[in-house]
Amino acid sequence: MRSINKLFLIAITVCMTMQLNAQTYKLPPYEKFKLKNGLTVYLMEQHEVPVINVSVILPAGAIYDGEKAGLASLTATALKHGTKNYDKIKLDEELDFHGAYISTSASKESTSLSAKMAAKDKTKILTLLKEVLLEPSFDAAEFDKEKKRTLLGLEQQKESPRSVIGSYFDKFLYGDHVYGNVVQGKISTVTQLTVEDLKKFYAENYLPEGSAISIAGDFNKAEMKTLITSLFSSWKKGTKPQANLASQPIAKPGKQQVLLVNKDDAKETTFYIGAPGIARNNPDYVSIDVVNTLFGGRFTSMLNDELRVNTGLTYGARSSFTALKNGGSFAISTFTAGKTSEQAIDKALEVLNKLHNSGIDEQSLTSAKNYVKGQFPPRFETAGQLAGLMTQMFWYNFDESFINNFEKNVNELTLDKAKAIIAKYFPKDKLQFILVGKAADIRKIAEKYGPVKEVEIKEEVKKGF
Repeated sequence: MRSINKLFLIAITVCMTMQLNAQTYKLPPYEKFKLKNGLTVYLMEQHEVPVINVSVILPAGAIYDGEKAGLASLTATALKHGTKNYDKIKLDEELDFHGAYISTSASKESTSLSAKMAAKDKTKILTLLKEVLLEPSFDAAEFDKEKKRTLLGLEQQKESPRSVIGSYFDKFLYGDHVYGNVVQGKISTVTQLTVEDLKKFYAENYLPEGSAISIAGDFNKAEMKTLITSLFSSWKKGTKPQANLASQPIAKPGKQQVLLVNKDDAKETTFYIGAPGIARNNPDYVSIDVVNTLFGGRFTSMLNDELRVNTGLTYGARSSFTALKNGGSFAISTFTAGKTSEQAIDKALEVLNKLHNSGIDEQSLTSAKNYVKGQFPPRFETAGQLAGLMTQMFWYNFDESFINNFEKNVNELTLDKAKAIIAKYFPKDKLQFILVGKAADIRKIAEKYGPVKEVEIKEEVKKGF
């Protein structure tokens, strides 16, 4: 009995300590400065472990693809195909020898680079990173191999509804706005891409102004400032300001409607129910996150309880806000057996209506607030997480107050404010439905939710469904 009581006391102490840590978490000190070419630099010393992490963000995402879908993504990948002084094999060998890595990727709005290295190797690896970013060779042979891999992946995606539904949803929701661009590209556009396309995209969009590099880890701030200034001051500014294509107004859907994506051999129906969402710097971001956690953002959410636990209609259902710089989306997402498609969609709508009509109670709100606060500090424990956070602060234009006041903002969410958040941000009308499944079996069901536009999964995501 004494052992049980002792374990219980230990558990209580751990929980209290975690809660205290959550409530007192503050962003570690950092320095921010700007080079003459416009590049913003963040430095944060973290001496617990002898490693250094780097995060870079550039305004070079898929919103700049134009009619060449996949261009930003392939350009980012091709950065590691070699540099002025290292071909791809030699570059990979150098990184492996030092136990370091450099990764590159493109998203809808931006291109990102990240790196991790032992503190003792900082000069060597940061010099390699500088070459990858500023002096890529865009090797034609390597690009040809990468293009073939990309085309194979795009072909394979058509067999997986969960791999393609997001692209259909974005295009259906955003229409002609650049947020509807398909990041990974399309077979018809990727097939036509050349190394010259990559070089042109790079020259127009890989610019120091509007970009940031953040470094967190075991280093001396003054020494690192000198090194970064030496390495990146040679990065030339663009000849003209880069247009923010995403700043154009996003047309809101005028009516509730359905996009039915036919996959003849589908045994399941995968679906999104969504609407326009929020930008990342929305002042209600934290409150929205808390309410969404309760609605569909955790395993014990309202959605998952009803669709998985209580009815067994799916293995999992969730809701999410995808917040970008100038806008975003909200979506309920899940999948179900073809024969239970109508039941699952109706249940999801029922839970959404319950959120609006019945609201949430004090106990549920307290549970969600505690969950969000408990999950918050572990997101910023490592140097890599902190480096990434600083570039996100830069990109989405929020400062350390988001971190330092996070617990306070969560605690200040009341039932009345939660009710207002639900009414303002959680969609109720003019919902957009994306259904991927066997059209012959679910076409009549789809018509129940609005006018239906039907496409084949083998077709490409395109304008004007």
